[in-house]
Amino acid sequence: MGKSHQAGWVSLHGKQWYGYFRQRVLDPETNEERVKKICIKLALKSKMTKLEAREALRAEITEETGQNLGGRVLKDSSVTFEWFVRNRYFPLRQGDWRPETAKEKMAQIELDLLAKFGDHPLDTFDRFMLQTHVNALAERYSQDRVRQARSYLKSIFDEAIDQEFLVKDPTRKLKIPKNLRPKDKRILSWEELWSILAKTARRDRLLLMLDMTEALRPSELFALRWRSFDDQNTLSITETVYRRQIRPFGKTPGSLTKIHLPDGLASELWRWKMECKNSLPEAFIFPNADGGCMDTSNYRFRVLKPLAEKLGIEKLNFQILRRTMATQAQGMGSIKDIQAHLRHAKADTTANEYMQALPESVREMVGSIYQMLAKGGEAKMPFKEMPQIATNLIQ
Repeated sequence: MGKSHQAGWVSLHGKQWYGYFRQRVLDPETNEERVKKICIKLALKSKMTKLEAREALRAEITEETGQNLGGRVLKDSSVTFEWFVRNRYFPLRQGDWRPETAKEKMAQIELDLLAKFGDHPLDTFDRFMLQTHVNALAERYSQDRVRQARSYLKSIFDEAIDQEFLVKDPTRKLKIPKNLRPKDKRILSWEELWSILAKTARRDRLLLMLDMTEALRPSELFALRWRSFDDQNTLSITETVYRRQIRPFGKTPGSLTKIHLPDGLASELWRWKMECKNSLPEAFIFPNADGGCMDTSNYRFRVLKPLAEKLGIEKLNFQILRRTMATQAQGMGSIKDIQAHLRHAKADTTANEYMQALPESVREMVGSIYQMLAKGGEAKMPFKEMPQIATNLIQ
């Protein structure tokens, strides 16, 4: 009789070698494993030794299941992409995501991946199937969304391999399409910023002046309470708001901090405090009609959008204002200064995603380079070469 081995066992029946192994299969209905005994006919005893039979069995197991026997499941079409994502991927990742972030990420995976591949067995995916889908997403959505979809795919299949549902990664060579839509990185001019402030009422002017000066995120701006203001030149960011839910944390570790208020802005804020009906410490600095915190989407729709239409500005939102301030501040401080001002975790984010090139600044720089070169270039040029250079230029 054959002896059991980790990679199965072989047994001689008459003159024929047979191989056996047990395969554990996950039942998606009960979420429990069951064991199947698999029999493989190998070769005649006269053509194969027992050791060769064992090696042949291992090769058959790899070909049959797509993995070494130590794995959990592979060629089992009962495990679909949707089942794995919902039962094995989401439960693990939710612990790494904040509740609001988890909702957004799961919603995007639902729309961009589960809606397309939900019913596909996990073992049927290949690079062609995934690449054509990512290419199709690039035709409809922004480049950030396409990059995220690719990232989620790689993360899901990486987890499938770690959990021994797969051996080969179909996303290994999955590429980001080159025909991605360019990012909207528009900024506003100083004239446009001045016109915005000139056309707003008392509350909105102060709100936008504070937002522009301090480059606040809307989640920080609308969570400010009067206890955050020391009546002088300091404003403390201690919490944020998302979908009207107050959170004791910010977007980055440096988001919750004290920020400096210029004298004029501090005075305006103090006068606003004197005008407010409720200036108790727990009251919001810019409350809604019910005294609670304002909703970013509502403010964008009710205030910023009509304001942009009135002034002929194509688009106006808090992201554009924040990007504008990072860009316009280029001549007023270093990249590290602007990074600290925007409270970014990395200077790369400040420089690559927020700060845009200013044409007039580039022209001044080029002019300065020319002037520095001309100071020494003309003086050192031999006079006898000048006529020849002029002749060459004319020709």
